[in-house]
Amino acid sequence: MTAEAPALLQAAGAEGIEHPGGTLLAHLQRVSGLLSSWGARPELVSAGLCHAFYGTDGFPVVLWDLGRRAELVEAIGAEAEGLVYVYASCDREASYRGLAEDTGPFVNRFTGAQMSASRAARRDFAELTAANELDVAANSPEIRSRHGADLLGLFTRWRPLLSEPAWAHCGRVLNRT
Repeated sequence: MTAEAPALLQAAGAEGIEHPGGTLLAHLQRVSGLLSSWGARPELVSAGLCHAFYGTDGFPVVLWDLGRRAELVEAIGAEAEGLVYVYASCDREASYRGLAEDTGPFVNRFTGAQMSASRAARRDFAELTAANELDVAANSPEIRSRHGADLLGLFTRWRPLLSEPAWAHCGRVLNRT
């Protein structure tokens, strides 16, 4: 990751967008930091910093439209940008349930296309999702109270995809050790 990514986030207004725990920029920095603390490879850490550029199924604010993907590739590299795109494109309702299964569908919310993702891609997606959701839950007692049990159920199903540090963090944030 280059120093360009944080500058792009600031230019896109991420520091002025409210998010649990402060601003969207602060959230993105925490997610990236969590992934780094879990030992994630640099591409996934970069994707964590930029995961909201194209909006998500759970946070519809779009910093950049998809026509600007090449610019994000220049800032963080093709692999990291690909992870950002996959994260943003996920139709959560259609994809979450079967993510831990080798043949589980992954549905692109932008195109409606269904694809099968490799185990490595599903691990990356699960790890990034855990970092994102656990940061939100850690910074919002209301969200943790309202959605903590569901998150714990989701991450328990995804346990085969999560790293040991991510799983341990789930326990700490969601009050399960």
